[in-house]
Amino acid sequence: MKVTINRWNAISTWHWDKLQDEVCGICRVAFEGTCPTCKYPGDDCPIIIGECQHAFHMHCLIKWLKTESSRELCPMCRRKFVFHSAS
Repeated sequence: MKVTINRWNAISTWHWDKLQDEVCGICRVAFEGTCPTCKYPGDDCPIIIGECQHAFHMHCLIKWLKTESSRELCPMCRRKFVFHSAS
């Protein structure tokens, strides 16, 4: 018996590991989606987690930290934003 596949539609999903929050603390868009700057989710816009354990899209956090009013504080808890090291 020989089978011929005429058409195939592949579907896949992905998600970020080990996050407390499900949405970016700045743009309020789910991490499974994209920040307002990006077209596609993934490595072009990684998630940044601070020592305070708040998570943000990289582009959202960069824009926030560049504003004068941010004073380099976490937008969620207002503590000094320090990047959480993975080690």
